[in-house]
Amino acid sequence: MKALSQRRRHPLAALALLLMALLFTGSLYAAASSANQAQAQTTTASEDEVEEGNKLFVANCASCHGIGATGSDAAPSLVGVGAASVDFQVGTGRMPMQMDGPQAQAKPVQFTDEQVGQLAAYVASLGAGPAIPSEEITDASQGDPAHGGELFRVNCAMCHNAAAAGGALTRGKYAPGLADVSEKHIYEAMVTGPQNMPVFNDANVTPEDKQDIIAFLKTIEEQGSPGGADLGSLGPVSEGLFIWVAGLGVIIAFTVWLTSRSS
Repeated sequence: MKALSQRRRHPLAALALLLMALLFTGSLYAAASSANQAQAQTTTASEDEVEEGNKLFVANCASCHGIGATGSDAAPSLVGVGAASVDFQVGTGRMPMQMDGPQAQAKPVQFTDEQVGQLAAYVASLGAGPAIPSEEITDASQGDPAHGGELFRVNCAMCHNAAAAGGALTRGKYAPGLADVSEKHIYEAMVTGPQNMPVFNDANVTPEDKQDIIAFLKTIEEQGSPGGADLGSLGPVSEGLFIWVAGLGVIIAFTVWLTSRSS
């Protein structure tokens, strides 16, 4: 026991313990990084797709994002953004941008689905990042709309409005309405964080929770506005303004009618 106690008090014992802790921490980090990379790259692209994507990128994107997508003063680097980011930005027409502004606006898509996939494959080859989600995880019919509504109100409604109608942000920016947005693009927006949107990775919102949010959005989209005109789904402000203006108009019209009758 005395010899064991002496060895524990050896001057190098603390250093050995520190090295063991660093080795253990490094091993855990390496394992986690490998798992995340394997999870991000769920699909593999052929060399032909990557090559064609490179050609499309040089012809349409390199003027801003630079050769090799390393970025420039006009646009950020795309190394490590993943295929999902490209599929969302290009697949919704936000890229290439039509003009400079506070944020890229959705517009008609300029590429075919095949070309979008090729661009996504090329950017994905530059570094690990979120992959294009599968049809299974974006299937709204498999989600729980009630649970998705709770998650949406906690994480998304402060920008996108409780009815997903969108809303204004600062400095000319805005959160777009989510009606008529495909399930795939909704999922991709959550995992890539386009424009001013934060990234909701799987540690924050699980894939199943994302599916529930998609189910909620598609449910309210299908239901429409059962109460009549939604007035932009902006809540009591627009409704109160409408009632005030309409009510005041009725009062004025009635007053004019009364005075015309008395004369």
